[in-house]
Amino acid sequence: MKKTIFAVLIGLIFLTAACSSGVENPEDDDTIVYSPTSTEQINAVPTSSSSPTTTATETPQAAAVEETPTGPSRPTPSATTRLTSTALPTATRTLEPDAWKELPVIPTVSETVYRIYQRGLELGNNQHAFSKIGDCGGTPAWFLGDFDRGDEYYRLGEYQELEQVIDYYQGSFGRTSLAARSSFNASSVFTQIWADPEYCLSEETPLACEYRIHRPMIAIIALGTNDVYHPDKFEPQMRRIIETSIENGIIPVLATKADNLEGDGSINDTISRLALEYDIPLWNYWRAVQQLPAQGLQEDGAHLTWARNWFDDPHALKSGWTVRNLTALQV
Repeated sequence: MKKTIFAVLIGLIFLTAACSSGVENPEDDDTIVYSPTSTEQINAVPTSSSSPTTTATETPQAAAVEETPTGPSRPTPSATTRLTSTALPTATRTLEPDAWKELPVIPTVSETVYRIYQRGLELGNNQHAFSKIGDCGGTPAWFLGDFDRGDEYYRLGEYQELEQVIDYYQGSFGRTSLAARSSFNASSVFTQIWADPEYCLSEETPLACEYRIHRPMIAIIALGTNDVYHPDKFEPQMRRIIETSIENGIIPVLATKADNLEGDGSINDTISRLALEYDIPLWNYWRAVQQLPAQGLQEDGAHLTWARNWFDDPHALKSGWTVRNLTALQV
């Protein structure tokens, strides 16, 4: 069985974002909104890059349970604690243009990940915690929140092994990250004005605040959709996010995006190249949706199609959001 990030870290313990336009919360009833034209199941690594089309889906509407940020009560190191320069990975590999499209959906674990993990233990990071860094697609109403709400909100089907991941990281799925908000881009997480004054210190950035309070071992970094307006700032800010994470003993998992609003795939190319350069995990979500109707996107080409997290339902597995949550758990 492939060793993935969540699964490997669970084993080590025993050994030692785009949301739907104009809508805040997904639907709570049992209706599958999305009606695909195929019953093909999602695979961890797609074997085809075909691009079927479909009609636009309805947008789910209902109130979701509000969660408040929580974190360990024990004293923790500052979110600005830095490793020595030798602790950061050096660029040893490059990526040919468009080669990122062939990278697997689910990453494997490198030696760099183990080193970051050990640093996280030294800093006292919470081994049962992960953070979401992104836009509104990183909020629990859309992304992973159901897995903290009880098993009536999801069905694992043939993916029963994911119950171990859900149990181990309870509390992080439904938690509202202080570094994931509507319209966030890579620069926003370093902008003090966006830090929540209820939880964050004076002059603290959203990213530093999130890391200080939650002390995660993993950070899922899903940005890029809102960076199409300032593409020149995306790579330098992503480097800051990656290096801040590594320096704080937090494993950064970079996610490609389903959309191509920039038109040339350059943002996903940058994300993939940075993952390779820093030798950190890449969750190639873009590849996972290539086999879905309309590549899992609504008519606007930005927002994902929605269905419940029923991994035993072929119709649900044709939805961009269902596949996003499934493959995130598989990471």
